[in-house]
Amino acid sequence: MSPAHQNILHQAFWAAGFAVLFWLGLRWFERANLYHASSSLDTDPASVGLAFEEVLARTEDGESLHGWFVDNGPASPVMVVSHGNGGNISVRLDKLLIFRGAGASVLLYDYRGYGLSTGRPSEEGTYRDADAVYEWLTARGVAPGRIVFYGESLGGAVALESSLRRPCAGLVLDSAFTSTVAMGKRLFPMLPVGWIVRYRYDNLSKIPRVRVPILVLHSPNDDIVPFDMGRTLFHAAPEPKTFFEMKGDHNDGFLETGPAYGEAIRSFLRSLGRTTSPAGAVRPLAGPLPNVSGGGTPAPETSGAVSRRPWSSAERTARKARP
Repeated sequence: MSPAHQNILHQAFWAAGFAVLFWLGLRWFERANLYHASSSLDTDPASVGLAFEEVLARTEDGESLHGWFVDNGPASPVMVVSHGNGGNISVRLDKLLIFRGAGASVLLYDYRGYGLSTGRPSEEGTYRDADAVYEWLTARGVAPGRIVFYGESLGGAVALESSLRRPCAGLVLDSAFTSTVAMGKRLFPMLPVGWIVRYRYDNLSKIPRVRVPILVLHSPNDDIVPFDMGRTLFHAAPEPKTFFEMKGDHNDGFLETGPAYGEAIRSFLRSLGRTTSPAGAVRPLAGPLPNVSGGGTPAPETSGAVSRRPWSSAERTARKARP
């Protein structure tokens, strides 16, 4: 082989190597900016006085998922909570209290790679994770007419996809973005984001196909996901739909909004007005939603208000990190 041919092969080898490293770098950059998982569970529902059941679900591709189920009675709606991209379920206990105060049973679960769940997160992986916990619920006899998918931030995309894949009663999108491509263009305007991003979580293209009532919650002061994205999703959504304007920033806006946040959730659940009997027949919900007392003397109307307990150092770190 002539020196000229050797030089061409040498250059081609280095070009191919650079291309591979560049592609791997892009994949690392995307994943590092999208998923901020924590494996440490710092607390559990018992720490806020709630009885719970450990959830162990298996995905169709063999991952093991962990979560907590807090039951609020057989007539209650069941909120399947898909959390944001930071931390894990142990930093969502404030919301757990609010949702239970609004009358719901709550299933909190961690995506693959978060908390005690195995695997590595990806877009399709998070969708499969939600499928798995849904099947865990229905295997226990929970009828689809009781299930409400709730998602915060990144979890909004998971909840939305779940509402298209699985029968349910309603969908709640809390501080959700239109797509990761749109978010990326705002965060990195100089980069060819549309070409780089593989995990697109394209809520805007999907939401017109939703066929259940939708509640969209967003704050004008959201410091991570722009308020106009929440409004854009709302306008693209079919009826019936409700928009609730929150207060405060992205991570703690639900607390800064105060009791009105819990009341918005409670009102939406009541508006669904349906539950499922043990025989599987859908019937109107009789009377008010269950309250936190669990029977006997009715508990005071809290509207989801929560007294803030001290946060651990792990919780503070996760709250600051998560979009």
